[in-house]
Amino acid sequence: MESVFRAVVVGVGHLGQHHARILSALDNVDLIGVVDIDRDRARRISSEYGTDVIEDIGSALGRVDGVIVAVPTQDHLLVAAPLLEAGVSVLVEKPIASSSSEAEVLLRTAESSGATLAVGHTERHNPAVVTARTLISSPGFIEVHRLSTFQSRSLDIDVVFDVMIHDIDIVLSLVGSNPVSVEAVGIPVLTYRVDIANARLRFNTGCIANLTASRISREQVRKLRVFQPHALVTVDYAEQQLEAWRVSKSKDGSPSVHGGPVEVATVEPLECEIRDFVHSVRNGIEPGVTGASGRQALVVAEAITNAMEDTNRLSKVDRVS
Repeated sequence: MESVFRAVVVGVGHLGQHHARILSALDNVDLIGVVDIDRDRARRISSEYGTDVIEDIGSALGRVDGVIVAVPTQDHLLVAAPLLEAGVSVLVEKPIASSSSEAEVLLRTAESSGATLAVGHTERHNPAVVTARTLISSPGFIEVHRLSTFQSRSLDIDVVFDVMIHDIDIVLSLVGSNPVSVEAVGIPVLTYRVDIANARLRFNTGCIANLTASRISREQVRKLRVFQPHALVTVDYAEQQLEAWRVSKSKDGSPSVHGGPVEVATVEPLECEIRDFVHSVRNGIEPGVTGASGRQALVVAEAITNAMEDTNRLSKVDRVS
């Protein structure tokens, strides 16, 4: 029989509360407490899910197997590094850190202590994506649209790190390599940071990925399309719907298109992510999204923001000239 996995959630705001909800309902998992700078929120969430408020995470280190860190991105290093240093396994929400250099500190700390470091790129655990991956072998063109309505949260980071980074991670995992060139544009609209962005990634395989992300749209769109020789795979992340189409020759030699919806066993991606983390810690194996993968997604996100800045500078020069 499996031993009980003892967990703590640090940061029970918009997303952290859902981590607490899922952990409290899993078999052989004991949510021993929650931590939050907002004491009233911590008490409310702890009461709702039958656990305790932990004032100091350090006091729980000796009796916890894994910690989920769901605090603002700017605090990921501050919260996660001491836990990893103490040998406590951590699932840190995306993006892994505020910068790739901070992410590298987390990776080195985890490697030194032997603790598991997983990153919360939830879409990797989306059942539609998991199934789609079995149908994708040689992507030639990838198109992604992730459009969200405005919400007054995660405004400490721009749309690339807040929203697009989900798809950056998916694209990197599908192509299996890093981009050799990056072009991007983006502008702030409702905030002082970039709210809508488009990036074009070119890979040495010849694949090109076009990613659009917005957090100021009037509708929610979360769709992925992957084109490869004689095939098209489409994913609706939100609806967990998958379609696959193939081109083949009919008996008379003319091209024939066939395919349609592919069955997907729907389940909450966040639950799959948490189950994967618990499983990886219990069995001493790599999680579905490693710290290295989280860092690489962040490196590409930084390259995209740098490309946007370069584009904006050139635009200003053109206007002046």
